[in-house]
Amino acid sequence: MSQSSRLIQALKRELKAQDKTYADVAVVLALSEASVKRLFSDGNLSLKRLEAICELAGLELAELVRRAALHEPRLTELSHEQEQQIASDMPLLLVAVSVVHGLSYEEILQLYQIEQPLLIQKLARLDRLKLIELLPGNRIKLRVAPNFNWRPNGPIQRFFFDKVQEDFFRSRFDKRSEKLLVLNGILSDHSNAELQKKMQRLADEFNGLLLEDQSTPLDNKAGNTLVLALRQWQYSLFKQYRK
Repeated sequence: MSQSSRLIQALKRELKAQDKTYADVAVVLALSEASVKRLFSDGNLSLKRLEAICELAGLELAELVRRAALHEPRLTELSHEQEQQIASDMPLLLVAVSVVHGLSYEEILQLYQIEQPLLIQKLARLDRLKLIELLPGNRIKLRVAPNFNWRPNGPIQRFFFDKVQEDFFRSRFDKRSEKLLVLNGILSDHSNAELQKKMQRLADEFNGLLLEDQSTPLDNKAGNTLVLALRQWQYSLFKQYRK
């Protein structure tokens, strides 16, 4: 579906939700109802008319674009094979993680020591893997949903567990930008399940903040990693004392 078609579909959803009819649109555009139906059917709406209909629906054009994007089919996770290809190629993994975090082509060049030809090559590979759409001018359009995650216990998650966890916890967590909480207690299965729901809500909020910060200049941002873990577990040292 073309971008213009997605916008028109989104506009039709908004009009329907507000009980606005083709007759209402016809009044705004000073056209007959039949002409309005034909415009929507042909997808032949000029920018001026599109803005006028958005005003009728109480929407900014930018908000309509955002709502149209929300209805695009997007990936929530890659296949095992796709992740394996990414995890086995370090530059590709670096670029994949960067674009999922919302970095642009220019920001990746600014942040990492990677040559432009290699970066373009890796972006083209991610395009073939359906993670992104590489647009003219090396612009990057993500094909993943806001709740996208790497596969549980998949190749990329295992890579980070194996290679990164020791480095991650090599800190005293005493800086202003760091915090570590280690809690231990005896909980029911119900309470454990409730905590898992809260953890997922926090993960969703984290992803929401990532989206909000995409327009913030790179100089005002820094990479952050949030680790949430919960399991029914006891130190192995204590297990010998259990009955």
